[in-house]
Order: sequence, then structure tokens, then C-alpha cells
Amino acid sequence: MTTDCSGSAADPVISRYSALARAALAGEEVTDGDPDVVAEGCFGAAAYSAAQAAGVPEAALRASLGCGNPLAVASLEPGETVLDLGSGGGLDVVLSARRVGPSGTAYGLDASPDMLALARGAAAEARVANAVFLQGRIEDIPLPGAHVDVVISNRVINLCGDKPRVAAEAFRVLRPGGRLGVSDVIADEDDDPGRRAESERRTGCGPALTEREYRDLLHAAGFTGIAITLTAAGDGLRPAIIQAVKPPAATFGRS
Repeated sequence: MTTDCSGSAADPVISRYSALARAALAGEEVTDGDPDVVAEGCFGAAAYSAAQAAGVPEAALRASLGCGNPLAVASLEPGETVLDLGSGGGLDVVLSARRVGPSGTAYGLDASPDMLALARGAAAEARVANAVFLQGRIEDIPLPGAHVDVVISNRVINLCGDKPRVAAEAFRVLRPGGRLGVSDVIADEDDDPGRRAESERRTGCGPALTEREYRDLLHAAGFTGIAITLTAAGDGLRPAIIQAVKPPAATFGRS
């Protein structure tokens, strides 16, 4: 789960997650943020069932740094095309590729060459032939418009400084009627700035949006059917599932 929101090869987010990818490939334990937070089960591979994780390479599981399981709500169908924004070690791409089957395609977009190398190796080891990994930024998706059925992401959008651009790009690449299913962190409303900053430090997340800000962001991009479900308790930041739909009408009118 890596994104470059500045366009710079020296971006600290890329550098951080590239180092984590190298650690995962080396067989080391990987933690992003306070280890106590990870131990609570809110983040990482703990969000996936044993059945889902079966057959997934250990390096990809170690590099799973998300805050939930977007596939649990994505309702992927055989033959669909899915895009994972900030695909990191490739766990969600491998699982998506299995779900959509050989007639479908699972794209993973990441800015870190190290994460992409880890993800491609994981897909090869898992014998997943319908996974395609792209290098790029999530606010400038290198795919044509109306190209995918589903966009997923796992604890990545919060890291990007240009969130409106990310939402607009996700809307652009979705086909009419396409679905957005994202795991991300939500900031408490009217939270004390100092407490929020400490929560962001502990989790390695942020700057996070509040639920109202997330709704406004997606609505401005053109999404409808917006639903935000908090999935765990938190202190300043809470894991959540965010769902939305690109309207099927050609005009894509707001509602």
C-alpha cells in the first residue's frame, strides 16, 4: 500500500514503504506504526481469514499494512476488472484475481518499485496469471477512462495530500455503474488536533478525513450511494469501510 502523492522519487511515503517491502522480502517482521496498534488486530493480515490467506506467499502477508479487508464488501464477480490503488505487496490483488477468475483482470497500482517487485513475485508464486501491476501515482492512474468495474484500496488514500484528485481519478476509470470499496481510516469529528496527530503517528496514517469530509469528497467527485461503516474502535482514528457507486446514467448527475 504505497502511493506517491508528490511525484518525487524521494517522496518520504515511497521511501518508507520501499524499506518495508525490502524487509518483508528479507523475511523480517514488518510494522508500520506502533506495534501495539498492530497487535490489537486493527491492521495488517489479521483482517483476512485463514481461508483467504491460504496459498498467499508469506512475504505478501508480511507486507500487508492495511486497516481492513476491502474484498469483504467489494462483491467481486467472475469476469470483472478490479483496480487496487496503492497495492503494496499485492495481497488484495492476488485475492481479487482469484475472485474474478481467468476471464477477469486484477490491476495493482503502486509507486514503489520495491513493493511492485514483491507483489509480482507474490502473484507468480501464487500462480495468478490475471494480475497486472502498474507503477504510478493514485492521483494520476495510468488507465483509460471507464476501464474497470471495481476500485478498491486499503489504508492508502489517507496518505495522499491531493485526495480530491484521487477521488476524481477513481471516478474516471470506473465504468458507469462501477463500484468503489475502500478500507481506510476516519478521523473523529471535532477531535483535538494534538490527539489526532498522536493517533496518526501511532498508526502511520494521515492526514485522515472525518466521515463528513470523506462523504463530501466522494460526492464532489460524482459518486452516489455513499456508505461509511466504522469497523473498529479507535482513539482519534478509526478503521472504516467506504463504499460508493458511479451512477449508471450517461450524465453522471450528482444526487
